[in-house]
Order: sequence, then C-alpha cells, then structure tokens
Amino acid sequence: MSAPITVPGTEPGADVASPLPRAAGLALDLTGRTALVTGAAGGIGRAVALRLAAAGARVRAVDRAAEGLETLAEEARALPGGLEPRLLDLTDLDAAEAAAAGTDILVNNAGIQLVRPIEDFPPDVFHTVLTVMLEAPFRLVRGALPHMYAQGWGRIVNLSSVHGLRASAFKSAYVAAKHGLEGLSKTAALEGAPHGVTSNCVNPGYVRTALVEKQIADQAAAHGIPPERVLTEVLLKDSALKRLIEPEEVAEAVLYLCTPQASFITGTSLTLDGGWTAH
Repeated sequence: MSAPITVPGTEPGADVASPLPRAAGLALDLTGRTALVTGAAGGIGRAVALRLAAAGARVRAVDRAAEGLETLAEEARALPGGLEPRLLDLTDLDAAEAAAAGTDILVNNAGIQLVRPIEDFPPDVFHTVLTVMLEAPFRLVRGALPHMYAQGWGRIVNLSSVHGLRASAFKSAYVAAKHGLEGLSKTAALEGAPHGVTSNCVNPGYVRTALVEKQIADQAAAHGIPPERVLTEVLLKDSALKRLIEPEEVAEAVLYLCTPQASFITGTSLTLDGGWTAH
C-alpha cells in the first residue's frame, strides 16, 4: 500500500494557503430528477453521487464494491434527494443497459487502470478496460436515451480524463478507452440535440483517488524511479498547478453541466487539468 499522496508544501499543517476555495457550492435544484452514477462507491463517483443527492436528485449509485456502496448509502441518508445503492458489474452489458432505463442524468464514471508497456500489457485486461470504460458507457447511454428523448430533457456527463485528450506512455488501454469515450460523447451530443439532451466530457488531470494511489508502484517500475519521485516527476510533470485535483472539485463541474446555465454546452470537453493541455 502506497503512502497517501501529498505535494511538498501542501501536507497537513504546512504553512501555505489552501488551494481550494471555501465558498458555497453551485446552487441547483434537481428535485424530481433521477441520476445514475457508475463507479459510485469511491473517488470521483462517490463525490458526484453525494453532490447530486445533495441537490435533490434521486441517485442510483452503481458499483461492484458492496461495502463501499453500503458506506455511501449511510453517508447520503440525510441528503434531500436520496440514494439507492445498486450492486452491478459493468462487464454485464445487458444489465448495465437495463439499469439506465428511466434516468434523467447519466454520469459514466467507472474506470480501471493498469500501467504496463504495450508489449507486456495483458490482452484480457485490455479487453476488460475497453468493456468497462467504453462499451458499458455506450450501453448505458443506449438504455437512458429513450426516456430522455420522450421527455425532451437529459444530461449525459462522461468522466473522461486529460488522457482523453493526451496520451501517456504505458497506459494503452486507459488512453484508448478515454479517446473512444470522447468520440461517443460527441456523437451522443449531435444525436441528442434535437431532443433536449446534452452530452459532455469532464476531463480532470490526476485526482486524489485510490485509483491514482494504486498507480504509484506501477509507475515507479515502468519509469525506473523510486515511488516517492512518481508524483512530481511523472504524474504532475506536465501540470502547471503542482497539486492533485480533489474529487469534490470534479463533482462541481459535473453539477454545473446539469444547470440551466449550461444548456448550450454540448459535445465538448470541460478540462480540469491544471494547465496540462496548455503545452
């Protein structure tokens, strides 16, 4: 298990100003809306599920981690929208499509990662990554669209990544899946526009999640450096802002795309990368 990720100078107790604003979050009433969030048991998915439930949405929280879903449901118990944990493995594509029926807001967030050179990348893992991160989102969108079209309103938010816009070595499956998700999102935007449905990607850089923490050892091995150098020399190398983004910041971006003020935003990528793609 790797140590918690910190950037020098921002560890607890450091004498620096907090990089995160303390102002209240974006106000939005989603009362009466049903949202589905995949990968909801932790990380970005957990933050998004809680934020949407706090805004009044009824959230279907989908994940394969039963214990994480139980914890999430307990956290959401007092929120106005309510949260329904749903145990689901997204490699069951028919079940994924069925789970999306009747949703007003679909957040495709679930992801898995393996860091290996292409010549050493297990083909079965490549297939699983593409299934979970590209084919399952397609099936979820397919399941959600009939209801969205019928009511003339819908919001599809795909949690992509800076890796949907840029590549990194040793991440062939993840980069391929995220690039494919970008194309799927744009296509859904073009088809959904006449029906009041928007589709966008949110593209964070490295987020403070378990998925990122688990990469440390693999990245160290792939690049031939000690684990303690991975954060600054690999993960944040191309970021102008030398910190990880927090899951709650990403959740606010997802929420924004559901506001009336964002109704003209579709077919695009909202980049939260600390200046990575400014290069």
